Amino acid sequence: MKTRVLIVDDSAVVREIFVRELSRDPAIEVVGTAPDPYIARDKIVKLKPDVLTLDVEMPRMDGITFLGKLMRYNPLPVIVVSSLTPKGGELAMEALQSGAVDVMCKPGAAYTVGDMSRELIEKIKAAARANVQALSARADESSKPAERLSMTLTTNKVVAIGASTGGTQALQQVLTAMPAGAPGIVIVQHMPEHFTRSFAERLNQFCAIEVKEAEDGDTVAPGKALIAPGNYHMLLRRSGAMYYAQVKNGPLVSRHRPSVDVLFKSVARYAGSNAVGVIMTGMGDDGAAGLQEMKTAGADTIAQDEASCVVFGMPKEAIALGAADHVLPLDRIPRKMLDLAERTTQCPAAT
Repeated sequence: MKTRVLIVDDSAVVREIFVRELSRDPAIEVVGTAPDPYIARDKIVKLKPDVLTLDVEMPRMDGITFLGKLMRYNPLPVIVVSSLTPKGGELAMEALQSGAVDVMCKPGAAYTVGDMSRELIEKIKAAARANVQALSARADESSKPAERLSMTLTTNKVVAIGASTGGTQALQQVLTAMPAGAPGIVIVQHMPEHFTRSFAERLNQFCAIEVKEAEDGDTVAPGKALIAPGNYHMLLRRSGAMYYAQVKNGPLVSRHRPSVDVLFKSVARYAGSNAVGVIMTGMGDDGAAGLQEMKTAGADTIAQDEASCVVFGMPKEAIALGAADHVLPLDRIPRKMLDLAERTTQCPAAT
């Protein structure tokens, strides 16, 4: 059965490109297009699409306002398509906060039509399987003040987290629960270049810990979370007893850059049993093999359960490999992370 898609964008050129490119895939049917949210509203009622692609900067009503109304009255999986600019990144973050499944960039100088079409097709197929109820509940939950947890001990453990589709809101729930003295956290969230900076800056406003887009050489220390920049891999390295982040270019790994597998495998090598690995909502299998390496190296490992995932892909693959020591709903992951991090272990020898 084909996935039915409605394209909402005020640019006739973008609508034409999307229709042409999406129609190449036999599993997708573009049922219509709309130049603004008012026309989109009528077409949603009439055509009953499975997935929407949505621009955020449109006349008459902006995409964020429309998305909020849609998730309240007629929840659907929505992929936000935004411009590759700082403003576009900020708007994309607002859209994810409001319940969008995923974000991606419009084609342009830094992003070709061919790259866009392959990525958009993949995202649409994942969105069609998304748990919209979890998205709606998460959007409501994100507007409430977070309950901050506490730690009785301070450790030099490292927590490594990997996520993809649905991960932005899941990460917000986890990171806003962290106390100021939480162990150093390194994160790969599949997002386009520049959007990760907006994401980190937004999270930093709500968290007791510092949250920033990683730069090469940043220290991984208590009270700090580093998010891999879009289009770059992030690895954990160690000098003596000090951990730091290495940010580098390189080929796609597990079809992604940044890749969760790249991060997790480096954590397995340099932190070993001094680490906690967490794999959360997302499509595909990126991170499953890396989490298995972390577990083999002595790290404690956690996978998000199916019921609380927006897309139960990455955790499912990790669980199938036997890589997860604990399978938990999202609301129990922050506490378990801290409990595991408080276990006293000896720092592994340098390699």
